[in-house]
Amino acid sequence: MRQNACFLMNLQVETEIFHIGTQPVAGCIACGKCAQTGKCVFDDGVNAVLEQLDSCDGLVVGSPVYYAGPSGQICAFLDRLFYASRGRMAGKAAAAVVSCRRGGASAAFDRLNKYFSISNMVIATSQYWNQVHGNRPEEVLQDAEGLQTMRTLGQNMAWLIKCIEAGKKQGIALPAYEPKQATNFIR
Repeated sequence: MRQNACFLMNLQVETEIFHIGTQPVAGCIACGKCAQTGKCVFDDGVNAVLEQLDSCDGLVVGSPVYYAGPSGQICAFLDRLFYASRGRMAGKAAAAVVSCRRGGASAAFDRLNKYFSISNMVIATSQYWNQVHGNRPEEVLQDAEGLQTMRTLGQNMAWLIKCIEAGKKQGIALPAYEPKQATNFIR
């Protein structure tokens, strides 16, 4: 068991951090132009991520918790990113992390995970919900359980990416999905 733990801790994956910043992020207006152009009509960080999407194997999304939910900026960003990605997220590893002062973490965590589950992504898990607590980074560093949860998540995310990569090398293809069926309940 100890060897496996050490092995998992030594998995190497390249990472890149993308901050959406503190400026307002436009929400999706469902104009559909992204289906024609492959990018969003609002030229910002969403398009920068879309350009790199095919070369990444996974996505970790993090947010502070405001009023028991993720920040409005990250929700607007992800609404546009996932809408414009047009199925290109399928088969990629994903994880959500949240940071809160006291409460609302599980609701925010759930909301972020919905982007992944509706997009055929493979969600990496940890030993608890991926949350840390504290108002400031110094306080988060005192959350021993939260930090352990994040370390475990990192190990599981790296392992999952390596497993998906190994499967592809062995000729295991992504599932072939049926065309989407949309049901309107108002008739």
